[in-house]
Amino acid sequence: MASLVTPEIESLTPYEAGKPIEEVARELGLSDIIKLASNENPLGPSPKAMQAVRAALSEGHRYPDAAAFRLRERLGAFHGVEMDELIQGNGSNEILELLIRTFTTRQDHVVFADPAFVVYKLASLAHGVPFTAVPTKDWTHDLLAMAAAVQPNTKLMFIANPNNPTGTHVGREQLSKLLKEVPPEVTVVLDEAYIQYVSADDYADGLTLRGLRERLVLTRTFSKIYGLASLRVGYAIGPKSLINYMNRVRAPFNVGSLGQAAAVAALEDQEHVERSVRENAQERARLHAALGELGFETAPSQCNFVFCGVKRPARELFNALLKRGVIIRPVGPEHVRITVGTPRENDRLLGALKDELGGSR
Repeated sequence: MASLVTPEIESLTPYEAGKPIEEVARELGLSDIIKLASNENPLGPSPKAMQAVRAALSEGHRYPDAAAFRLRERLGAFHGVEMDELIQGNGSNEILELLIRTFTTRQDHVVFADPAFVVYKLASLAHGVPFTAVPTKDWTHDLLAMAAAVQPNTKLMFIANPNNPTGTHVGREQLSKLLKEVPPEVTVVLDEAYIQYVSADDYADGLTLRGLRERLVLTRTFSKIYGLASLRVGYAIGPKSLINYMNRVRAPFNVGSLGQAAAVAALEDQEHVERSVRENAQERARLHAALGELGFETAPSQCNFVFCGVKRPARELFNALLKRGVIIRPVGPEHVRITVGTPRENDRLLGALKDELGGSR
């Protein structure tokens, strides 16, 4: 029988999300579980966003605004861009996949780093688009190598800044150089899902770099700092011509009414954002130091997670901590990604690690 799918889809393995707390509780019979696997905001959503969701429920029988007018209007004012330069997405994941669908074919080529956000590879494979995954250097995007990987048929280059899963970033000088040197026909995508957590002095907000090239798209999300992961709201900022083409492909009603209402309200609650940034910075520094004392090698993170080498099979450590009611994320043979939790959650994590390491010696 002929294959049901293309060889590229045949080669894919389903995306493995972090284990839900309910599933772990059911499997292991545990009740006190902490999840530090999916980079969620441990403080939760803004109270203003929750209030907006409750109010929007009364119109749950209506289809959402397909154009997300109010959300794009508020985002335009917030970022100082025009509404026609904005497109909404079902999380930034949909935006990234939409870029592949809109601007590439099987005859084209895509460049991204490895390791980086897994959706770049998944979307490229699913649509049969050839790609080059450029190895990171010291767990950081190697922009010189990425520029060298550009081919005459390259249409897209994805740069996660800061990067997931490593947490590292590239500075303004390096990034500006790349944006000037990459051929103008290539659309460079700056994936800035974690931008609010960045504290590095040399980091450049992509909005300040838009004058360096025409084909530059920035992607953002409400899933991280804003704590709206379950409502699936993301967006992109780019040239009107590119956004126009993406809107031709975008599914209608791709962001629900509850998500739109919550996102608008969350933008108004900068106090919640500032508190989230402040507490993450304090606990991120504490985790870096404590994990180093335990003998783990950590990458310098600008996100709300820490990437570290554990010098043992990552899946083995994941399973051991799982039995102790602590969920982390294995992301390589001997590397894990640990979300920065609340002080209590981080205490629990570090205690479980100390117990496990002590018992394994």
